[in-house]
Amino acid sequence: MEQQTSAHQTLERGLKNRHIQLIAIGGAIGTGLFLGAGTSIHLAGPSIMLVYLIVGIALFFMMRALGELLVYQSSTGSFADFAERFIGPWAGFITGWTYWFCWIATGIAEITAIGVYVKYWLPGVPQWLPALACVLILFLINSNFAPK
Repeated sequence: MEQQTSAHQTLERGLKNRHIQLIAIGGAIGTGLFLGAGTSIHLAGPSIMLVYLIVGIALFFMMRALGELLVYQSSTGSFADFAERFIGPWAGFITGWTYWFCWIATGIAEITAIGVYVKYWLPGVPQWLPALACVLILFLINSNFAPK
């Protein structure tokens, strides 16, 4: 494995602890969290808490392993870069596109959840209308304020 050291690949510690905590809270609490968890608890009952515990433990150890990889190979990049570096180019390709697809599916679920919540509070409003409004607002924000 070759060491890649260039000016644009150096790590810089710029975030404070409170920034990281706020990013973690914002990433964990989404619009679809309560809708998805409520449906799961309704269908499976209290046993879903055991599933949450098992998955949480598995994710804890996976994140610890990724942290160890980062300490071992401290360079910029994502976990898809780790998959490419330690497994092969095909693993990096699959991991990167799977990650992209997960974010697309998450965005669609969040927009759908917004439509469900508005439909609950305002039954006369069609469910697609707030979802479309949210997509348009996000599009306008991203198209007007993104660096050109």
